[in-house]
Amino acid sequence: MHKEYLAASPNGLTRDEFRGALQRSLEGRELKKVLLLPPDFTRYNSNCGLVCNLYYHLLRDAGVEVDIMPAVGSHYAVTREEADIMFGDIPYEALQYHNWRTDVVRLGTVPGDYLARLSDGLWTESIDVEIDRRVLDPSYDLIISMGQVVPHEVVGMGNYTKNLFVGVGGSDMINKSHMLGAIYGLERIIGRDHTPVRDLYDYALEHFLSDRKILFVQTVCTASEGAIHTHGLFIGEDRDTFEAAVALALRTNVTFVDTGIRKCVAYLDPLEFRSTWVGNKAIYRTRKAMADGGELIILAPGVQTFGEDSVIDQLLRKYGYCGSAKVLAHLKDPACEDLRNMQSVSAHIIHSSVDGRFRITYAVARDMVEPVKGIGYNAMDIEEALRLYNPDRLSPGYQTMPDGEEIYFIPNPAIGLWINRETFER
Repeated sequence: MHKEYLAASPNGLTRDEFRGALQRSLEGRELKKVLLLPPDFTRYNSNCGLVCNLYYHLLRDAGVEVDIMPAVGSHYAVTREEADIMFGDIPYEALQYHNWRTDVVRLGTVPGDYLARLSDGLWTESIDVEIDRRVLDPSYDLIISMGQVVPHEVVGMGNYTKNLFVGVGGSDMINKSHMLGAIYGLERIIGRDHTPVRDLYDYALEHFLSDRKILFVQTVCTASEGAIHTHGLFIGEDRDTFEAAVALALRTNVTFVDTGIRKCVAYLDPLEFRSTWVGNKAIYRTRKAMADGGELIILAPGVQTFGEDSVIDQLLRKYGYCGSAKVLAHLKDPACEDLRNMQSVSAHIIHSSVDGRFRITYAVARDMVEPVKGIGYNAMDIEEALRLYNPDRLSPGYQTMPDGEEIYFIPNPAIGLWINRETFER
């Protein structure tokens, strides 16, 4: 069984190093047909677009039939423009679309008593394991699942089994696993390897997909000045590969600040962040660093909607980011059946609600200011915000503005985790 861990200098692995490692991962395999599962465009900074492109050409050059299905989960399908940016010269027609509501097959159930043990009794309901039917297609000799290992609010550290059971999973698993994470608590989960949600996904792999040949290809990345730096590439078929990537990601993607941040400014690239559903990573990744009474300003020039599909968007517009207590009350209300049926939305609202501990201000296009206020956040015109906090003139970390104001700037909150050392050590 091939296993390979590559670590690189701060500038990251080169294309030749990538290609060599991927080539070695295919040696000795008799392959006729392969399914590639790359992340979608919301994970552009994973550098898995390059990984997918290289695998596609290596396999095609060897006469292997290749199918590609981006692991979109409940996100929008990858557009042609996004595919060109992320996957290079792979034909757009080669991409298949995963529909988390209709394209899945039920494999079995994770029992409620097992989940109760994982969650200290906070969750007792069983969860169905569902996967896209194409993952079960016996004509595939190999499935290559690729993605970035990085702190994640629902599972602890992103990728590995999450790429399967959320990325190409079904509604019951997506909804309930997200709610499991929300009830257990973001602060107890983010940045950790073993969490109730991770153990749920790992259980599903062990019990329901052990007969499928799956190769995990995982990156550890940072991004700066428009460039992606891949500090590690981890290839293997077992959990050891994931754990090695976690160890590097904790050194690479976690930043400690000495005291709580009073004013944080986070920038969301408009190509990558078009909804608060994804943009709220700015909240998830900074909430452990924010001071009580502080303010998080999210520069979001590309945000034009809330959910990543029409049903989720309508629910967010209806209920808003109303806070944890109110969401839990809604779930007990017979009139809120629509929210109960979409527990991933309830979980997202809980993760995105700081319940008054600090202020959240979204800076968005003028036509989005009132809608953002309508869902419960403060809002300001992005043009005004960019005059005050021009990301092209700011450096990561603390700095003093011309008017004497001190801010902490984060150019891409989705690829890291920030923690207040004072509260962490307590």
